[in-house]
Amino acid sequence: MTQASATPKATRRQHDREIVALAVPAFGALVAEPLFVMADSAIVGHLGTAQLAGLGIASALLTTAVSVFVFLAYATTAAVARRVGAGDLQAAIRQGMDGIWLALLLGAAVITVVLPTAPPIVELFGASDTAAPYATTYLRISTLGIPAMLVVLASTGVLRGLQDTKTPLYVAIAGFVANAVLNVGLVYGADLGIAGSAWGTVIAQCGMAAAYLVVVVRGARRHGASLRPDALGIRASAQAGVPLLVRTLSLRAILMIATAVAARLGDADIAAHQIILSLWSLLAFALDAIAIAGQAIIGRYLGADDTDGARQACRRMVEWGIAVGVALGVLVILSRPLFLPLFTGDSTVKDAALPALVIVALSQPICGVVFVLDGVLMGAGDGPYLAKAMILTLVVFAPVALLVPTLGGGLTALWAAMTLMMTVRMLTLWLRSRSGRWLVTGATR
Repeated sequence: MTQASATPKATRRQHDREIVALAVPAFGALVAEPLFVMADSAIVGHLGTAQLAGLGIASALLTTAVSVFVFLAYATTAAVARRVGAGDLQAAIRQGMDGIWLALLLGAAVITVVLPTAPPIVELFGASDTAAPYATTYLRISTLGIPAMLVVLASTGVLRGLQDTKTPLYVAIAGFVANAVLNVGLVYGADLGIAGSAWGTVIAQCGMAAAYLVVVVRGARRHGASLRPDALGIRASAQAGVPLLVRTLSLRAILMIATAVAARLGDADIAAHQIILSLWSLLAFALDAIAIAGQAIIGRYLGADDTDGARQACRRMVEWGIAVGVALGVLVILSRPLFLPLFTGDSTVKDAALPALVIVALSQPICGVVFVLDGVLMGAGDGPYLAKAMILTLVVFAPVALLVPTLGGGLTALWAAMTLMMTVRMLTLWLRSRSGRWLVTGATR
């Protein structure tokens, strides 16, 4: 049965199966990523407060550095999926190799910059005299693993583009287990302290990168794709990633502004903000899993010149985003009395967080639409529009958020501004999806 001749009910079932098959393993892999930091924190925390503080600073810097390059996964997914849709697996894997070579080059550049400048970078982030040496040690050692981290991002994009989200899940689980075992062995068994934790993470990341490369290289040999670096292909991958880099930096700026404003509101508000932001990030994993499915599915449909299939898949994924958003919102409302005591016993912090959590809950259907359409447009390779839309969102959000301390309303007003930000994103993405201008077909955009 073709897409055109299928009944609407059969088409929905087909899309549902595809979304679930891709999104569920993707969610597992996404959740596994922050567990690396949690495992490191749990192990290093028993060494002392200064070591844990140093780890916190270094981990924040590393997470920021790696998140800036997340376009390696997004752009590669879209490009590979298009070629899969066009039926050219050789070109799909060749495209993926270009992304992996770009990851290695960027990783080498980061090492060159960070290794000699680690002490002043740590000092710039306000590390205390006792925590700074530990932060510097962890940052310098962990920086050696950044090329592997970026290869993991690019390789994940390759496999997602090939419609495979199960392998990244298996690799993420294996990496988490290896990281935990190595950390315990090196920190306590070998008595290396925080340096052992850093080396354990580097080794685990290198192992993950090696596992991905084995899978990609096997695919390349099977389909006769070259493994050699291609300057034109690497340049094309970089050019496709630039708009997504702008988008990511704009989003990071929004989150930094929100945190800075919360800090100006007082200690209770910034503490409550951090709790809410951690929950918001966790909820984002569930919605981002659908977005990842969208990147892979939409890219494949457009590569196969099937605009009707792409439109129908987009519509169904938006319905999924809204439904999951509603479910998450209800879950937040119901779990508030149980969630907050896990993080704080301070009644002032709880009082600041409770009304803001209601706003977070109500905004989840909006977030669902935003994440899905973001994934759809990424899958379509519509990066330049995403960059412009996010810059516009930043321009709208910044003055509103910065006025919160002056106009009052506290943390509730700040999260109302965050909801405004997500609403602006939803409107810009919805207008683009309605226009149909993202429906560019072919093996390349």
